[in-house]
Amino acid sequence: MSCARVRKQLINVSRKLKEKEDFMKKILVIEDNSEILENTAEILELSQYKVFTAKNGKEGVEQAMANKPDLILCDIMMPELDGYGVLHMVQKNPELQHTPFIFLTAKAEQSEVRRGMALGADDYIPKPYDPTELLGAIESRLMKAERLKATLSNGLAGMDQLLEMVKGDKALKELVEGRHLDKYKKKEKIFSEGNRPTRLFYLEKGKVKVYRVNDAGKELILKIVNEGEFFGYIALLEDTVYQEHAEALEPCEVAAVPKSEFEYLMNSNPEVARKFIKLLASDVSEREAQLIKLAYNSLRRKVADALLSVDRKYRTDQSKPIQMSRENLAAIAGTATESLIRTLTDFRAEKLIDIQDAKITILNHDKLQKLAN
Repeated sequence: MSCARVRKQLINVSRKLKEKEDFMKKILVIEDNSEILENTAEILELSQYKVFTAKNGKEGVEQAMANKPDLILCDIMMPELDGYGVLHMVQKNPELQHTPFIFLTAKAEQSEVRRGMALGADDYIPKPYDPTELLGAIESRLMKAERLKATLSNGLAGMDQLLEMVKGDKALKELVEGRHLDKYKKKEKIFSEGNRPTRLFYLEKGKVKVYRVNDAGKELILKIVNEGEFFGYIALLEDTVYQEHAEALEPCEVAAVPKSEFEYLMNSNPEVARKFIKLLASDVSEREAQLIKLAYNSLRRKVADALLSVDRKYRTDQSKPIQMSRENLAAIAGTATESLIRTLTDFRAEKLIDIQDAKITILNHDKLQKLAN
């Protein structure tokens, strides 16, 4: 075989390897423990990823800006710059802010999980990790990122694709599926008035109340969030701080979507944007109606309306009685707890409701509805 032919074959092999490398997803691993860094890099390279590594946060940010990875794995406790600092700097960079970011750390306390997710991380994997779990999380995040980046073809085929992809329900389902679920105990705060939003929330399990508190410390419940509903989107859409609080009414599981991902989907998916605009309009309409009732309704009408509202909107199992604290029911009605209790006692005497072990059963919907109207 001639030297020229050998050289040509080597060039072809090199070209094919380069083409293959161009299609490989790039992952940046930032970890100050050299053994974990090497092992993680080896696992990823064996899984056909192109891997870049950094031994501290500062070096990691430099690598991210230079190589534009498709995904970043990052430890939290590191010299020079910790993982939270890395995430902050990555999100400030327009070219990197939509890059999936997974914390890989030994700090598995719930407070650390919450802090990382609140800052906009996509996932959190505690060390020592299972390689299968790690690769599964990476694949899930990369697939989600690809769907967000997907561009539609032109012409009639593109229109068909558009009609399939921009169905809001499908896009929103994909937005939350496979995400880490934060667990909240009863009465635990999810967000507070005055804080700046970094995430869109989706209630997977439980119930959440969204409420305001006046100067005297009295609560007014604006909304009770049911399973399968989004919340916390008003401040995101208005680009303001939260004007209300959100608290778990019972043990809850909540998925959080980073603000950057939510904004990307809003800007790229008209149907999703329309859905959230409708949700916002509905919230405004409901709050206006609520304010009118608070201003003009009698105490009996307020309590009747609150009972019917809870029964209609928030009681998922119609075979069970209403189970809600008197304080929360009063906060929905917009009255004092003592006034609510007296009115409930009157309703019970009139056989409109029954009360057993603090649980309320509506006996006469029609009469209660007439009273509310």
